[in-house]
Amino acid sequence: MIRMGMSITHLGTGSRGNATLLSSGSSHILVDQGFSGVQLEKRLKMLDVSPNDLEAIVITHHHGDHGGGALIAQKRWGVPVFANHRTTAELGLLPELTQQFEALDVLQFNQGISLLPVPVPHSGADNVAFVASHGGERSAIITDLGSWTDELVHHVRGCQHIAVEANYDRKRLMAGPYPSTLKDRITGRGGHLSNVQTGEFLSQVCTDATRSITLTHLSEMNNAPHLAESTVLFEIEEVFEGDINISMQDGPQFSHFIGRRDGDGFATNAIQRIQRKLP
Repeated sequence: MIRMGMSITHLGTGSRGNATLLSSGSSHILVDQGFSGVQLEKRLKMLDVSPNDLEAIVITHHHGDHGGGALIAQKRWGVPVFANHRTTAELGLLPELTQQFEALDVLQFNQGISLLPVPVPHSGADNVAFVASHGGERSAIITDLGSWTDELVHHVRGCQHIAVEANYDRKRLMAGPYPSTLKDRITGRGGHLSNVQTGEFLSQVCTDATRSITLTHLSEMNNAPHLAESTVLFEIEEVFEGDINISMQDGPQFSHFIGRRDGDGFATNAIQRIQRKLP
């Protein structure tokens, strides 16, 4: 008998909206809600989940593609939202349905799911990554950062699954039409990670325990899946032998698992592909 553990499913990642569903049994936690109510319903339905089934939404930061749909979820479905002080204020969340957290506060949910918010640098926001734990294993969800800290490395190192942004290919960005001020912001400490930077970060946090990686938040103009994957693999080839996948804007596409055991008690991280149809 297989113990199913906790699934990690990106409903979509990119500049037009981000959300990741963590599920174990009847417990469903959404990390970020950057979609309209209609889009959230459509994407969750592909997983046989309704917004009414959500135990909570946790928000990384207030930028619209990550938190812009949180208030909609509170008003339409009464979903509790967990966010830090600045994010709560910037999004105008409903006090009666909002629980504020501080960095490194452990958030406990049903079915043994816990989340640790870890600060990450991102301009104009009080951003956090989340390290989710379940069944003695961990998964990191990291997005919107132009650099990383020793603290982040400490908490992510050795996670069984790591989802991290690989936002841009530097050559494409610099040769593209963006004004120099925007290019400077994207490449700055509080901007986004390039493919090379993502690979360098992963080379510091991957261990023998790391079974899978998902690259997220790829720029549609300044990146491409084959560039992100090949660049990252070049940087981590000596420290990582697991599965690598890419989450695009129009998800969900697949689920990974942590805390999942086969009949003999051995950890397994089988990927589950999702049949999907989006308009």
